[in-house]
Amino acid sequence: MSSIDGVSGSLLASVNGASTAKASSTEESQDRFMKLLVTQMKNQDPLNPLDNAQVTSQLAQLSTVTGIDKVNTTLEAMMGSFQSGQSLQAANMIGRGVLVPGANVSLSGSQAMLGVELADPADKLSVTIRDGAGIAVRTLDLGPREAGVMPLAWDGKTDSGDTAADGKYKFDITATRGGQKANASGLMFAEVGSVSTSGTPGQGARLNLSGGSQVSLADVRQIL
Repeated sequence: MSSIDGVSGSLLASVNGASTAKASSTEESQDRFMKLLVTQMKNQDPLNPLDNAQVTSQLAQLSTVTGIDKVNTTLEAMMGSFQSGQSLQAANMIGRGVLVPGANVSLSGSQAMLGVELADPADKLSVTIRDGAGIAVRTLDLGPREAGVMPLAWDGKTDSGDTAADGKYKFDITATRGGQKANASGLMFAEVGSVSTSGTPGQGARLNLSGGSQVSLADVRQIL
Protein backbone atom coordinates (compact mmCIF):
# COMPACT_ATOMS: atom_id res chain seq x y z
CA MET A 1 0.00 0.00 0.00
CA SER A 2 3.01 2.33 0.33
CA SER A 3 3.24 2.81 -3.42
CA ILE A 4 -0.48 3.47 -3.67
CA ASP A 5 -0.36 5.93 -0.77
CA GLY A 6 2.53 7.67 -2.44
CA VAL A 7 0.65 8.09 -5.68
CA SER A 8 -2.42 9.27 -3.76
CA GLY A 9 -0.31 11.84 -1.91
CA SER A 10 1.06 13.18 -5.19
CA LEU A 11 -2.44 13.27 -6.59
CA LEU A 12 -3.81 15.32 -3.69
CA ALA A 13 -0.75 17.59 -3.78
CA SER A 14 -1.35 18.40 -7.45
CA VAL A 15 -5.03 19.12 -6.82
CA ASN A 16 -4.58 21.22 -3.68
CA GLY A 17 -1.59 23.14 -4.96
CA ALA A 18 0.76 21.79 -2.27
CA SER A 19 3.35 20.71 -4.83
CA THR A 20 6.26 23.11 -5.25
CA ALA A 21 6.03 22.83 -9.03
CA LYS A 22 3.80 25.56 -10.43
CA ALA A 23 1.17 24.49 -12.99
CA SER A 24 1.36 26.52 -16.18
CA SER A 25 -2.29 26.10 -17.08
CA THR A 26 -5.58 24.49 -16.06
CA GLU A 27 -5.27 21.98 -18.93
CA GLU A 28 -1.87 20.81 -17.67
CA SER A 29 -3.27 20.36 -14.16
CA GLN A 30 -6.16 18.27 -15.49
CA ASP A 31 -3.84 16.14 -17.63
CA ARG A 32 -1.47 15.53 -14.72
CA PHE A 33 -4.41 14.66 -12.48
CA MET A 34 -5.74 12.03 -14.90
CA LYS A 35 -2.30 10.47 -15.39
CA LEU A 36 -1.83 10.18 -11.65
CA LEU A 37 -5.31 8.75 -11.19
CA VAL A 38 -4.76 6.12 -13.92
CA THR A 39 -1.37 5.22 -12.39
CA GLN A 40 -2.98 4.92 -8.98
CA MET A 41 -5.69 2.61 -10.30
CA LYS A 42 -3.17 0.44 -12.21
CA ASN A 43 -1.05 -0.01 -9.09
CA GLN A 44 -3.83 -0.56 -6.59
CA ASP A 45 -3.78 -3.65 -4.39
CA PRO A 46 -6.22 -6.26 -5.87
CA LEU A 47 -7.05 -7.38 -2.33
CA ASN A 48 -7.75 -3.83 -1.27
CA PRO A 49 -8.94 -1.95 -4.35
CA LEU A 50 -9.32 1.80 -4.48
CA ASP A 51 -12.53 2.84 -2.82
CA ASN A 52 -15.15 4.45 -5.09
CA ALA A 53 -15.73 7.17 -2.54
CA GLN A 54 -12.03 8.05 -2.64
CA VAL A 55 -12.05 8.33 -6.43
CA THR A 56 -15.20 10.44 -6.32
CA SER A 57 -13.65 12.69 -3.70
CA GLN A 58 -10.52 13.21 -5.79
CA LEU A 59 -12.58 14.00 -8.90
CA ALA A 60 -14.63 16.46 -6.88
CA GLN A 61 -11.44 18.18 -5.75
CA LEU A 62 -10.32 18.50 -9.37
CA SER A 63 -13.69 19.95 -10.33
CA THR A 64 -13.50 22.46 -7.47
CA VAL A 65 -9.99 23.60 -8.36
CA THR A 66 -10.87 23.88 -12.05
CA GLY A 67 -14.01 25.85 -11.23
CA ILE A 68 -12.12 28.25 -8.97
CA ASP A 69 -9.50 28.77 -11.65
CA LYS A 70 -12.18 29.63 -14.22
CA VAL A 71 -13.88 32.02 -11.79
CA ASN A 72 -10.56 33.75 -11.09
CA THR A 73 -9.88 34.11 -14.82
CA THR A 74 -13.34 35.60 -15.36
CA LEU A 75 -12.95 38.00 -12.43
CA GLU A 76 -9.54 39.15 -13.67
CA ALA A 77 -11.01 39.86 -17.12
CA MET A 78 -13.92 41.77 -15.57
CA MET A 79 -11.54 43.74 -13.34
CA GLY A 80 -9.38 44.67 -16.33
CA SER A 81 -12.43 45.84 -18.27
CA PHE A 82 -13.70 47.83 -15.27
CA GLN A 83 -10.35 49.53 -14.74
CA SER A 84 -10.12 50.46 -18.43
CA GLY A 85 -13.58 52.00 -18.30
CA GLN A 86 -12.73 53.78 -15.06
CA SER A 87 -9.58 55.26 -16.60
CA LEU A 88 -11.55 56.63 -19.56
CA GLN A 89 -14.12 58.12 -17.19
CA ALA A 90 -11.38 59.70 -15.09
CA ALA A 91 -9.62 61.13 -18.16
CA ASN A 92 -12.82 62.98 -19.11
CA MET A 93 -12.65 64.80 -15.77
CA ILE A 94 -9.30 66.47 -16.46
CA GLY A 95 -9.77 70.24 -16.23
CA ARG A 96 -13.07 69.93 -14.37
CA GLY A 97 -13.74 71.13 -10.83
CA VAL A 98 -14.80 68.58 -8.21
CA LEU A 99 -15.95 68.52 -4.61
CA VAL A 100 -14.14 65.93 -2.50
CA PRO A 101 -13.87 65.33 1.26
CA GLY A 102 -11.75 68.00 2.90
CA ALA A 103 -11.82 71.25 4.88
CA ASN A 104 -9.56 73.52 2.85
CA VAL A 105 -10.68 76.69 1.03
CA SER A 106 -8.58 78.47 -1.56
CA LEU A 107 -9.55 82.13 -2.06
CA SER A 108 -8.43 83.62 -5.38
CA GLY A 109 -9.69 86.89 -6.83
CA SER A 110 -12.19 87.11 -3.95
CA GLN A 111 -13.81 83.89 -5.17
CA ALA A 112 -13.85 80.49 -3.51
CA MET A 113 -15.84 77.27 -3.67
CA LEU A 114 -16.50 74.74 -0.93
CA GLY A 115 -19.24 72.31 0.00
CA VAL A 116 -21.12 70.47 2.73
CA GLU A 117 -22.42 66.91 2.75
CA LEU A 118 -25.31 66.15 5.09
CA ALA A 119 -26.13 62.52 5.84
CA ASP A 120 -29.46 63.62 7.40
CA PRO A 121 -31.58 66.79 7.25
CA ALA A 122 -30.48 69.60 9.58
CA ASP A 123 -32.62 72.20 11.36
CA LYS A 124 -29.66 74.57 11.53
CA LEU A 125 -26.49 74.59 9.46
CA SER A 126 -23.60 77.02 9.52
CA VAL A 127 -20.10 77.10 8.05
CA THR A 128 -17.26 79.04 9.69
CA ILE A 129 -14.26 79.96 7.55
CA ARG A 130 -10.98 80.49 9.43
CA ASP A 131 -7.62 81.92 8.52
CA GLY A 132 -4.24 80.28 9.04
CA ALA A 133 -4.23 81.26 12.72
CA GLY A 134 -7.63 79.63 13.27
CA ILE A 135 -9.44 82.96 13.65
CA ALA A 136 -12.96 83.03 12.24
CA VAL A 137 -13.24 85.48 9.32
CA ARG A 138 -16.70 84.59 7.98
CA THR A 139 -19.67 82.57 9.22
CA LEU A 140 -22.29 81.47 6.72
CA ASP A 141 -25.68 80.80 8.32
CA LEU A 142 -27.48 78.43 5.97
CA GLY A 143 -30.59 77.71 8.04
CA PRO A 144 -32.45 74.39 7.64
CA ARG A 145 -31.17 72.08 4.91
CA GLU A 146 -32.13 68.73 3.45
CA ALA A 147 -29.71 65.80 3.31
CA GLY A 148 -27.32 65.72 0.38
CA VAL A 149 -24.38 67.56 -1.16
CA MET A 150 -24.44 71.37 -1.22
CA PRO A 151 -21.87 73.40 -3.16
CA LEU A 152 -21.25 76.84 -1.61
CA ALA A 153 -19.61 79.99 -2.91
CA TRP A 154 -17.66 82.47 -0.78
CA ASP A 155 -17.24 85.99 -2.13
CA GLY A 156 -14.23 86.67 0.07
CA LYS A 157 -16.11 89.03 2.36
CA THR A 158 -15.48 88.86 6.10
CA ASP A 159 -18.13 89.23 8.81
CA SER A 160 -17.10 92.88 9.16
CA GLY A 161 -17.64 93.54 5.45
CA ASP A 162 -13.97 93.74 4.54
CA THR A 163 -12.40 91.70 1.75
CA ALA A 164 -10.24 88.82 2.91
CA ALA A 165 -6.80 88.40 1.38
CA ASP A 166 -6.38 85.71 -1.24
CA GLY A 167 -4.83 82.56 0.14
CA LYS A 168 -5.49 79.33 1.98
CA TYR A 169 -8.25 79.01 4.57
CA LYS A 170 -9.99 76.23 6.43
CA PHE A 171 -13.60 75.79 7.49
CA ASP A 172 -15.65 73.85 10.02
CA ILE A 173 -19.33 72.94 10.09
CA THR A 174 -21.99 73.17 12.78
CA ALA A 175 -25.15 71.18 12.07
CA THR A 176 -27.96 70.31 14.47
CA ARG A 177 -31.24 68.47 14.27
CA GLY A 178 -33.73 68.46 17.12
CA GLY A 179 -31.11 70.01 19.38
CA GLN A 180 -28.66 67.20 18.64
CA LYS A 181 -25.54 67.28 16.52
CA ALA A 182 -26.25 66.20 12.93
CA ASN A 183 -23.89 64.19 10.75
CA ALA A 184 -22.17 66.65 8.40
CA SER A 185 -18.82 66.69 6.62
CA GLY A 186 -16.88 69.27 4.66
CA LEU A 187 -16.11 69.19 0.95
CA MET A 188 -13.26 71.09 -0.65
CA PHE A 189 -13.12 72.30 -4.23
CA ALA A 190 -10.24 71.41 -6.54
CA GLU A 191 -9.52 71.02 -10.23
CA VAL A 192 -8.48 67.70 -11.75
CA GLY A 193 -5.04 68.17 -13.28
CA SER A 194 -4.23 64.65 -14.40
CA VAL A 195 -5.01 60.97 -13.87
CA SER A 196 -2.79 58.21 -12.50
CA THR A 197 -3.40 54.52 -13.15
CA SER A 198 -1.97 51.43 -11.50
CA GLY A 199 -1.40 47.94 -12.89
CA THR A 200 -2.14 46.46 -9.48
CA PRO A 201 -5.49 44.58 -9.45
CA GLY A 202 -8.11 46.31 -7.34
CA GLN A 203 -6.46 49.73 -7.57
CA GLY A 204 -8.37 51.94 -9.97
CA ALA A 205 -7.63 55.33 -11.47
CA ARG A 206 -6.59 58.18 -9.17
CA LEU A 207 -7.29 61.85 -9.74
CA ASN A 208 -4.39 64.26 -9.22
CA LEU A 209 -5.89 67.52 -7.95
CA SER A 210 -4.68 71.09 -7.88
CA GLY A 211 -2.78 71.60 -4.66
CA GLY A 212 -1.03 68.25 -4.88
CA SER A 213 -3.64 65.95 -3.33
CA GLN A 214 -4.80 62.70 -4.90
CA VAL A 215 -8.21 61.03 -4.62
CA SER A 216 -10.10 58.10 -6.10
CA LEU A 217 -13.21 58.41 -8.26
CA ALA A 218 -15.26 57.20 -5.30
CA ASP A 219 -14.18 60.30 -3.34
CA VAL A 220 -15.82 62.68 -5.83
CA ARG A 221 -19.11 63.96 -4.42
CA GLN A 222 -19.94 66.38 -7.21
CA ILE A 223 -18.50 67.53 -10.54
CA LEU A 224 -18.83 71.28 -11.17
